[in-house]
Amino acid sequence: MVSTNNRNIKIRCHTITVDPSGGGNFTSIQSAIYSVPQFSRNWTCIRVKQGVYRERVYIPFDRPFIYLAGAGQRKTYVVSDGHDPIDSTSTFTTRAENIIVKGISFNNSYNYPPIGSNNSMKAAAAAKIEGDKSAFYDCGFFGLQDTLWDFNGRHYFKQCTIEGAVDFIFGSGQSIYEKCVISVVAEALHGGAGYITAQGRGDPKERNGFVFKECNIIGNGKTYLGRPWRKYARVIFYQTSMSDIIVPLGWDAWYNAGGYEGKLTFEEIDCKGLGAKRSGRVKWANKRLSRRELQRLISLSYVNGGGGGWLSPPESIN
Repeated sequence: MVSTNNRNIKIRCHTITVDPSGGGNFTSIQSAIYSVPQFSRNWTCIRVKQGVYRERVYIPFDRPFIYLAGAGQRKTYVVSDGHDPIDSTSTFTTRAENIIVKGISFNNSYNYPPIGSNNSMKAAAAAKIEGDKSAFYDCGFFGLQDTLWDFNGRHYFKQCTIEGAVDFIFGSGQSIYEKCVISVVAEALHGGAGYITAQGRGDPKERNGFVFKECNIIGNGKTYLGRPWRKYARVIFYQTSMSDIIVPLGWDAWYNAGGYEGKLTFEEIDCKGLGAKRSGRVKWANKRLSRRELQRLISLSYVNGGGGGWLSPPESIN
């Protein structure tokens, strides 16, 4: 049973277990996923025992309503070394709607950990989240370049860790990151600055954007908060703690927005820490959202709207 304490909702699950030692129903996560009936409207809970799973995990669009439950962010790992092209080599890819993942870390080991790696810098994604209505709790995403491809759809991340150096949270997702750790490993760039985000909103009518709410930015080296992947990119840091690794300019226009800086929405609101000083920020990032627009974006309804809402975030999932 998946239970939440919000609205007293309880979701009943058919449960299967993945155990690499052979003590469960399956020894690989992928085989468990393919056992789920196609286009099921009932939840399947896949319990993933502690361990390191060296495989690529793919949830196709016809396997919705899967709850993937690991033993904890520091106990259950999925690891692979896929790179170029990242649209087919991510360690974890999900295309289905209504997916919950809790207590699992996804690692692209191609050039991670960066210390001691002899591989060149290449796009190497730990996860590609393509399906709508996807939620992640106590998960980890570890890589160096393009770690988390927040591709498309409404997504919610809570108390997760995302680590990387270059554009390591990117895409066109409509997403809230709440109480997450954003871990920068820019020392691997040998003096160059990293970029946390590369958001892909391409039209002012699009609803997508990244909202970082009460997060904590830590790490080493120097990094920009982001640069635009598309001309109407939208990224908001709200009540977020920023260490001194943030480049004083804060944001970079990149070639995709040169001359279009006024169309970008790059906001820092009520942030704190040595990296949150705004005196040195680029002038074009000083546009201010209205109070009404800010409340709309930082509210859970930003990702939970439509059809009465789909997300009932658990404080704990049994």
